[in-house]
Amino acid sequence: MSKKKGIVFSGARPTGRQHLGNYLGAIQNYVALQKDYQCIYCIVDIHALTTMESTLELRQNAYEMALDWLAAGMDPQESVIFIQSHVPEVTELHTYLSMVTPLGKLTDLPTFKEKVRQHPDNVNYGLLGYPILMAADILLYRANYVPVGIDQAPHLEFARELVRSFNFRYNTNILVEPHMKATKVPKVLGTDGQQKMSKSLNNHIELAATPEETTKRVMTMVTDPARQRRSDPGNPDVCNVFSFHKIFSSQEEVEMINRECRVAGIGCVDCKKLLAQNINKHLEPFRARRTELDQKPEAVIDVLHDGAKRARVLAEETMTLVRDAIGLPSTK
Repeated sequence: MSKKKGIVFSGARPTGRQHLGNYLGAIQNYVALQKDYQCIYCIVDIHALTTMESTLELRQNAYEMALDWLAAGMDPQESVIFIQSHVPEVTELHTYLSMVTPLGKLTDLPTFKEKVRQHPDNVNYGLLGYPILMAADILLYRANYVPVGIDQAPHLEFARELVRSFNFRYNTNILVEPHMKATKVPKVLGTDGQQKMSKSLNNHIELAATPEETTKRVMTMVTDPARQRRSDPGNPDVCNVFSFHKIFSSQEEVEMINRECRVAGIGCVDCKKLLAQNINKHLEPFRARRTELDQKPEAVIDVLHDGAKRARVLAEETMTLVRDAIGLPSTK
């Protein structure tokens, strides 16, 4: 670990089986960062409770997410991979950080206002305090970097402000200001070609889907809306299918589609069939690895338990310093 460039932390809600949007927007990046950084990756199940009406599928969703992470190449030998609630120190730090957080800071965050609009009948304290818990996730492990998209920048800046407030209040420097790890996070549109790929919108393509299921999903994808007939020329620049070709197809195929679509040399059906074929080919190793891992679910659970043990060592080191800085009575 001494040769690593610093500590990276990232967390994601347990949404179950991951889709292409998760893969292209986060998981590939998680895998790439392992080489140069000490990575800590967390399935944030406590966060999920702020908007979750039923927890019946929570455990299974966490397992499915872990399965996808491991199959995609997140390595428990290189990274600490665990479930948030398995490290209770995070809720303790959340409590202490809340003591240095002005209420107005929380209500002014744009994400809180958006959540209120989305869940008007469930505006709970957990929703309001969500950014503090998110900050606690990061600060507990004294992370140097957080790979986030620009939409999460306000939350990261909030965490940095909390560090300054805490350190000033208790005349210490133990908490570390995290920095944004600039990453190329593509906005992956769903099959509707309009909104970000999401399970809740049912416009997603699951990584673990069968080749047949994947093909069926791809064939529903919206293309150039101005192209009504096979004989009409199309415009790949406004076609979501073409955006995926640029990721999953060869350069020669991309050039061919770009050229032939504009002169009606290739139709949307054939274009989608080629894309489905290439997505399935790309995901073959992932799916084989996932099937192998799923045959030994206890091994996946062991990875998460071991990750929690390693995370708790780091967490307790931080909390010992935090309690001492605050001046809490010693337990020894």
